[in-house]
Amino acid sequence: MGRPVTLFTGQWADLPIENMCQKAKEFGYDGLELCCWGDHMEIDKADQAYCDERKSLLQRYDLQLFAISNHLVGQCVCDNIDERHKNILPAYIWGDGDPEGVRQRAAEEMIKTGQVAKMLGLNTVIGFTGSSVWHMLYSFPPVSQEMIDKGYQDFAKRWKPILDEYRKMGVKFALEVHPTEIAFDIESAKRALKALDNHPAFGFNYDPSHFGYQHVDYVRFIYEFSDRIFHVHMKDVYWSDVPVTAGVFGGHAEFGDHRRYWNFRSLGRGKINFENIVRALNDIRYNGPLSVEWEDSGMNREAGAEEACRFVRQADFAPSDVAFDDAMRTK
Repeated sequence: MGRPVTLFTGQWADLPIENMCQKAKEFGYDGLELCCWGDHMEIDKADQAYCDERKSLLQRYDLQLFAISNHLVGQCVCDNIDERHKNILPAYIWGDGDPEGVRQRAAEEMIKTGQVAKMLGLNTVIGFTGSSVWHMLYSFPPVSQEMIDKGYQDFAKRWKPILDEYRKMGVKFALEVHPTEIAFDIESAKRALKALDNHPAFGFNYDPSHFGYQHVDYVRFIYEFSDRIFHVHMKDVYWSDVPVTAGVFGGHAEFGDHRRYWNFRSLGRGKINFENIVRALNDIRYNGPLSVEWEDSGMNREAGAEEACRFVRQADFAPSDVAFDDAMRTK
């Protein structure tokens, strides 16, 4: 048997949770990775009875649950807060919009998210962290390393108390390494771990699509952080081999615009080498779910999600338990 294939519901939060369960089962998935927006997992409502009802709902559709994801609130824990964040946050987190108040309420909500995971019988929360220094990525006006250091210190100050609570609960936080986060490639991921003194509750949600178009070695990431990969997203991306008019920064063009250098694609239709990813995951003995995060602006999402499920099942395979040349050896 291969690893469980699940579907991340973040791009489907416009659908009621039961409709999502129906569709996921029809598409062929083993389970869901529930997002904490829409009505899929409502942290402010989630007492034990609510969590038991969610588990029962999934069980009725023979679906498993391995993790919940709270990217949108997590983003606001150490981000530079502005009007963009109002559009992604519950009103009770946004409040009056005072940036520091938003960050503090977001941190409290992330602790509650860990508590909800515990009530659900889970040990993994996936999400974003935000970053106070992402806007300094292109170093002009010149950015000193001291300024970047302060950003990582701010990240550690805000996230360590959350992670300490997770550690007490036996829950881990898996950052989806991603542009706009405190970790967006291999080197910044190392720096994030160092800032946290290698906190045992902090690791990564591995998603190769965010590395490919940056020309970051997405297979090496697996080996570099073999003990910190708590969850895996399966998502593909395409980048152009010829010059384009909107480069790696996107030219302020919308996702899906044909002028862009890169765009997310349905699994198997981009440039990510999933054969090498599966082999690396086998090497590090990752046995968790492979969760499809389906994003493709140019394709019907239902057809794409069903095709993606089939693709992952075909791409995944178990590691060998013998050396292929054992049968040639004499005793």
